[in-house]
Amino acid sequence: MSLDVRFLGSVDYAPTFQAMKNFATQRPAGEREQLWICEHPPVFTLGLAGKPEHVLAPGDILVVPTDRGGQVTYHGPGQVVAYPLIDLKARSYFVKEYVHRLEEAVIRTLAHFGVTGYRVGGAPGIYVRLDDPFSHAVLPQRPQRREPGSPAPQPDFTGLGKIAALGIKVSNHRTYHGVALNVAMDLQPYQRINPCGYAGLQTVDLSTIGVSATWDEAAQQLAAQLTRLLAV
Repeated sequence: MSLDVRFLGSVDYAPTFQAMKNFATQRPAGEREQLWICEHPPVFTLGLAGKPEHVLAPGDILVVPTDRGGQVTYHGPGQVVAYPLIDLKARSYFVKEYVHRLEEAVIRTLAHFGVTGYRVGGAPGIYVRLDDPFSHAVLPQRPQRREPGSPAPQPDFTGLGKIAALGIKVSNHRTYHGVALNVAMDLQPYQRINPCGYAGLQTVDLSTIGVSATWDEAAQQLAAQLTRLLAV
């Protein structure tokens, strides 16, 4: 199933949120699914599970409540944000598989730039090693197999920085919100929140780990990976 990829450039968060929600909930059956690629002016967004106390010092940055999963995160210039607007039922996979494919698209995008991305059990998103982002070594805290019914593991971020955040919404099998990859940002606003609800979680971008990539290069690569992985 092909996607209509749209590069929106820099767009305000609130109207984009409303537009993708409208598209997901009101799209006529015959209209092609879309993938929106954009960046936002500085904004903190609070997921359905978000606790206001995780917004430590918003200052002059707007805080917008949303209907995605997860806690608080930051969007700003130099970050590639991808919003897949697709029908999971038509693709015959469930939310867990969808999240895995979003993360895999980020991992493959990072690999294109020589960086190794990692998953952390219990904490959606993608992380990199702070000591050597280009290492392929297995993490000591690699996700362990969970027995059915067992509690989710406590995330272990030792030695890691978060480079991509993920938060989605599914309504009647249709998705909106998505994934954000940090490319070359002002990372200071992350110090004004507990990223994704975790105090002290370090956030990085490609620039701070030594990768010189433009927003356009990262956007094109992430769009290509998402298009490929969501085509089936």
